[in-house]
Amino acid sequence: MAEGDFDYIIIGAGSAGCVLANRLTADGRHKVLLLEAGPGGHPLSRVPISYGKLIQDPAANWCYESEPEESMAGRRIPVPRGRVLGGSSAINGLVYVRGQPRDYDIWAQLGNRGWAWNDLFPIFRRMENYEGGDDAFRSEGGPLHVSECPDQSPLYDALIAAGGDLGLAPNADYNGASQEGIVKTQTTIRNGRRMSTAYCYLRPAQNRPNLKIITEALATNLIFEGKRCVGVNYRLGWQKSAQEQSARASGEVILAGGAINSPQLLELSGIGQPALLADRGIALTHQLDGVGENLRDHIAPRMQMGISQPGITYNDRMRGLGAVWQALRYLTTGRGFMSIPSGPVLAFVRSQPHLETPDLQIHFVPFTIADLKRRKLGREPGLTASIYQLLPESRGSIHIKSNDPTMHPAIRYNFLSDAIDRQVLIDGVKWTRRILNAPALDGMRGSEIAPGDEVQSDSEILDWIRGNAQTAYHPVATCKMGVDEMAVVDPRLKVHGLDGLRIADGSIMPTLMSGNTNAACIMIGEKAAEMILEDAA
Repeated sequence: MAEGDFDYIIIGAGSAGCVLANRLTADGRHKVLLLEAGPGGHPLSRVPISYGKLIQDPAANWCYESEPEESMAGRRIPVPRGRVLGGSSAINGLVYVRGQPRDYDIWAQLGNRGWAWNDLFPIFRRMENYEGGDDAFRSEGGPLHVSECPDQSPLYDALIAAGGDLGLAPNADYNGASQEGIVKTQTTIRNGRRMSTAYCYLRPAQNRPNLKIITEALATNLIFEGKRCVGVNYRLGWQKSAQEQSARASGEVILAGGAINSPQLLELSGIGQPALLADRGIALTHQLDGVGENLRDHIAPRMQMGISQPGITYNDRMRGLGAVWQALRYLTTGRGFMSIPSGPVLAFVRSQPHLETPDLQIHFVPFTIADLKRRKLGREPGLTASIYQLLPESRGSIHIKSNDPTMHPAIRYNFLSDAIDRQVLIDGVKWTRRILNAPALDGMRGSEIAPGDEVQSDSEILDWIRGNAQTAYHPVATCKMGVDEMAVVDPRLKVHGLDGLRIADGSIMPTLMSGNTNAACIMIGEKAAEMILEDAA
């Protein structure tokens, strides 16, 4: 295919972009160009535990940081995002959560018809190949393999029993009839291999003659004729001296760069708030005040507790020759330390008993990290519990700092600005302590490492959260879908006021959904492809 000879151009080969590339080329009628700013892959990506390495590796990661904010003790918070085929699905913690039906019903209630749970449920079923079997809620045969974490440990059994001690029942399928409960995690892993969208969706399509994939292609701005988007300019390589390339689409350009890159590219193309664009030296193409606004993410304080029983955490099992044994075990069986997700046990709980559904998610992982920057395991055995509020109210923004497409944008989370968020996270720490101090963990429990027994009052817990919490790496909603004056796309994901341009990634979510966002981003790719093909028929 010659440059410019395309029906569709997809910018970003991440969780949604790879889905789009597969679905839009499946019948052979449409010529598609897929642009990815990063490389074609990373040698460690297939290994599940690679999230510990790739979360800060510039070879596969944009390595963003937030701006310092007083609400987070003046710290810059790391914001990892995948920069590789598969996007963040190639570097994430592999936890698979659909969310709650009410999440999507709220989207529909905000004016987004076609996005209620009953509309999306068939898409979730269609995209899954669920190892647990086919039933009223789950399905087999889809491209995305989903399985329960196979790792075994008496610590996992004790944690699930500890939930039972508190009336938190084991849940056979938190992606089924009800989310509430404590259970082994469902993952995007198969036989020890990461199931990224690059592997599950793009790999089967990559040799189709109507699909062209270009990696190391940094989109610099969109091309417009009047109010119609007709293509994109991009650089092959990251040097400012790199040759500018362009491609044109007779049908549509689809942004799938995610919650950071999609609003960044819109602003670089003159779409956004007029005063901000003028300050950055960019001519106005189209005013859309919502571009880059409404940023949501899960803030995640991470508690640590020592484990007194030897040999049941990976702090013990990875010491000395144990690391060699774990590597051999993974190579021969696909099991062990190298095969686990970022939280082998999950709990979904209600911070207050009067709530109808869970508002907290807790990840339990059987090790502690002593050096977060170097991702080094602690010397003493322990476990880590990451806590986050499922539907935070605090909102931030993402905006470009200059007209240089290689400069990272300013990410301002405004975490903990809402009083509800502060209280729910405080309650989350207390809930996690209740689980860790339940009778089922007697005989295993060591001392609390973080925040420590000296941190007890609400104000002390909040201060600890401000000084230590990271994100859960789930930024969304910066190009939100809706019908109000701050919406960027309509319910068919078309950019308001423009032709030939859609957005299909996590940035279009009006609000966060209740859990890890990768499953919902894949669903958005499926839904977008469905709508695009309907409109082309």
